[in-house]
Amino acid sequence: MKKYLLLLLSITILIYSCEKRDKKNQKPTLVVGIVVDQMRYDYLTKYADRYGEHGFKKLLNEGFSLTNAHFNHLGTYTAVGHASAYTGTTPSDHGIIGNNWYDKYLKKSIYCVDDSNYNSIGTISNSGKKSPKRMVTTTITDQVRLGQNMKGKTIGIAIKDRSSILPAGHTASAAYWYEGKDENNWITSSYYMDKLPNWVIDFNTVNKADEYLSKPWNTLHAIDSYTQSLADDNPYEGTFKGETTPTFPHDLPALREKNGNYDLIKGTPFGNDLTLDFTKAAIKGERLGKGNATDFLAVSFSSTDYVGHQYGTDAIEIEDTYLRFDQNIADLFKFLDTEVGVGKYTVFLTADHGAAQVPAYLQSLEIPAPYFKSKEFKKYLSKVSKVNFGDESLVENVSNYQIFLNKEKIKKLQLNTEDVAAIFAEEALLFDGIYKTVTSKTLQTTQFTSGVLEKVQHSYNQKISGDVILIPTPGAISRGKTGTTHGSAYSYDTHVPIIFYGAGIKNGFSHKDYNVRDIAPTLATLLGVEFPNGNSGKVIEEVLE
Repeated sequence: MKKYLLLLLSITILIYSCEKRDKKNQKPTLVVGIVVDQMRYDYLTKYADRYGEHGFKKLLNEGFSLTNAHFNHLGTYTAVGHASAYTGTTPSDHGIIGNNWYDKYLKKSIYCVDDSNYNSIGTISNSGKKSPKRMVTTTITDQVRLGQNMKGKTIGIAIKDRSSILPAGHTASAAYWYEGKDENNWITSSYYMDKLPNWVIDFNTVNKADEYLSKPWNTLHAIDSYTQSLADDNPYEGTFKGETTPTFPHDLPALREKNGNYDLIKGTPFGNDLTLDFTKAAIKGERLGKGNATDFLAVSFSSTDYVGHQYGTDAIEIEDTYLRFDQNIADLFKFLDTEVGVGKYTVFLTADHGAAQVPAYLQSLEIPAPYFKSKEFKKYLSKVSKVNFGDESLVENVSNYQIFLNKEKIKKLQLNTEDVAAIFAEEALLFDGIYKTVTSKTLQTTQFTSGVLEKVQHSYNQKISGDVILIPTPGAISRGKTGTTHGSAYSYDTHVPIIFYGAGIKNGFSHKDYNVRDIAPTLATLLGVEFPNGNSGKVIEEVLE
């Protein structure tokens, strides 16, 4: 009898072990990548007590959070951040070095996803003439489709075109972005399709944006409860056109005419609501997560960036935006549980960059934080050129903290480009707001392994970057006295959340040093597909079951 009981027990254990192993090895039917535009890591901790139980807290309590995750490159801009997260590498390899940059071959500034070879779909404007062609490597979204013999769908969604196009990759089923102004349509490019699907046309017809813009933006809670923010009326925040103070309530119906009509929604938390509405429609319309192959939904929430730029990192507006976004996250999880199924999807959440605190505010606290005067700097470089070389036109372009030299003029004057670059690098250090400089020659011949210069090296693309790279003083930004921006290699711009949740993901957290480029190879390992072809990230083993 004991033998039979032992045999029965052994069989039961074996069956349980197999079921458990099969459950762990089961791939999700849907991966949802969430990128929050301009989300500093400390927004998770700063407002932690105010978040509900089913948004960020659900991610943190049931998923795996990396508390010390950074971008490891200079140029922390929207396009660069999205490309890096999805390609598993940095600008030095994937080729997206900014939102815009100077093309030294075409001799003009170009936009990261512009492509005149394609036509607009869903709009009468040129806003749909886009493609991911300037991103020269594959993405994790590409690899998921390639690894399944092009089965499964990949959809990109964001208010910003670049935030939809780059994550969705080269093989995307579709990428959609928002055309506001007087149109109020979600649109796309003929790169993806010849006409909008019926579900997109139906969504555009419903006109959700008018619902959100028909009432003032007031705080979600009593305004005196926003104790983690500065006073509502302070000199460090910008205003909408037509406002005299940056204070609540913001009368959206009255502000529409002077603020681009439907474009106004971008700079409010309701732009995130609109994005979520469209995301739900996409999941239903495309039946994502319903097939045998794994689908991938890459969605970026852009309004956090618009609000951050206008009001800075310490405004009630930014706190209110994140409290509302926490509700968006909870709403999305509830929808995914119902529409796709509990345990059938995997989510990751990160950001494309952080943001600097408003320098004027830091200065009021005696913290060094200069404003970099870019127009004066260009004039200064012309003087340097004249004094050192007898010609003030040796600098062809200055943008994104890079100096592009005029190679034709240098050749005509019979000068050596490397010597000229070295002089500009040395003289630039004397300008207020420039903290370090490095030439392209140095980046090509020296291996930096730590600090800001290592991040500069990861951002330097030999084919398209400038001849001198400039590193501003910590805390410095180039803009007016209100609001903020980003782009540096300092922690406030590089430190962002990375949280994994769902099928195949452990519960826990890690304080170890990780990079945003590590997301892609980790997902590739989870899904059993090849890494993106330019990958330089590593698998985050402790995240995976």
